Amino acid sequence: MPEQDPQRRRHNFEEVPYGYTEELALLEARRCLKCKKPGCVQGCPVNIDIPGFIKLIEEGKFIEAAWKLKEQNTLPAVTGRVCPQEVQCESKCILGKKGEPCAIGRLERFAADYAIKKGAINVPRLPPATGKKIAIIGSGPSGLTVAGDLAKLGHSVTIFEAFHVTGGVLMYGIPEFRLPKHIVQFEINYLRKLGVEILTDYVVGKAKTVDELLCGGYDAAFVGTGAGLPIFLGIPGENLIGCYSANEYLTRNNLMKAYLFPEFATAPIRSKCVVTVGGGNVAMDSARTAQRLGARSIIVYRRSRDEMPARAEEIHHAEQEGVELMLLTNPLRVIGDKNGRVVGLECIKMKLGEPDASGRRKPVPLPGSEFVVECDTVVPSLGNRSNPLIPMTTPDIKTSRWGTLICDPDTLETSKKGVFAGGDIVTGAATVISAMGQGKIAARSIHEYVTTGKVSKPVAKTETAENDKK
Repeated sequence: MPEQDPQRRRHNFEEVPYGYTEELALLEARRCLKCKKPGCVQGCPVNIDIPGFIKLIEEGKFIEAAWKLKEQNTLPAVTGRVCPQEVQCESKCILGKKGEPCAIGRLERFAADYAIKKGAINVPRLPPATGKKIAIIGSGPSGLTVAGDLAKLGHSVTIFEAFHVTGGVLMYGIPEFRLPKHIVQFEINYLRKLGVEILTDYVVGKAKTVDELLCGGYDAAFVGTGAGLPIFLGIPGENLIGCYSANEYLTRNNLMKAYLFPEFATAPIRSKCVVTVGGGNVAMDSARTAQRLGARSIIVYRRSRDEMPARAEEIHHAEQEGVELMLLTNPLRVIGDKNGRVVGLECIKMKLGEPDASGRRKPVPLPGSEFVVECDTVVPSLGNRSNPLIPMTTPDIKTSRWGTLICDPDTLETSKKGVFAGGDIVTGAATVISAMGQGKIAARSIHEYVTTGKVSKPVAKTETAENDKK
């Protein structure tokens, strides 16, 4: 897919890939084998009819392809950009056995973008109103998915968002150069056309509790508040000026648009050298943002490149743009000056030992290999814990020892009657598309609950097949 030259894009926040042209999309769509038993659909957490939408692209019916995507996917322009297709739908593609799989994600993005550019919004005919009201707490990927699916079933849906802008992690966590914010807002405006009410600057747990919402006219609630509690390194010096969690660093630049200062009043964190600690996608986002803000950008990661959990494409883009990878390196302490400001990060070299519980080889420190990286900003990017506000203000909702909400894995119903949950608040920090997949499960369960008063387990496929035979 055509993309910006690395030497140009490292200085701007414009989107890196340009997307397919019509000609490229047609060529790629023709590669699809239209399998009778498409494994790609099984690899998709939201069960998109992948051969169906690709066939429409092949026929030149680009808008219809976007509408086909919308049948199962509330946010196709988003997932076409940030979904890890290479380990999901594309990993199941037959073409991938001998060569490159069909570029499903790029085709998804093309169709969704084409419909956006043409203003071709297809709002389905909604069924009669059921009179049931559902509260969606959090407007991230899972909450938006639940809202869209329930609105299409005739329910009255209200989203409560704590920030001043709707979109959750799509707005505050993913940089503009990976996911333009106008794309997210276009998809959210589609939900408004379905009749979804959105209330921003509304912190459930402070303004009202979950219990107060349920007693105040809502028939059910969905909790999708995400994993917004950052994990720190636990080393000396993390309280120094110039040490930020990746959450804060990215939120300033993404949601609050610090990179457009002074057009937007949020001042950016201007640094000479930023060290990001971690090897996931968020670490890549942080390091690439630092690069664009004019800093020397370094990633410190305690394992090798092969063990990095970030998408290969994100690591590749970071290296192209000049981000330095300091591998097999672990931080020991943040060093400050007499004014309490960061001036360096003391690290130690590592080697890989035997595999640990994660299946990756465990990093072991090499005694005597300590050294100091001179820097003025340190950004730990080690993942996040679940947002604790809802559990703290809803005493009869059960949580795990990690602070995540305990749900029935098949229905996503919590221990509290009428309350369901999904996304990172249940799984811990995970992908956008996995949160959306849980959103679809929760929507089905909520619909059954508000219409019948109970929630039943889904019938297993093998059991369904046996019943069909009978």
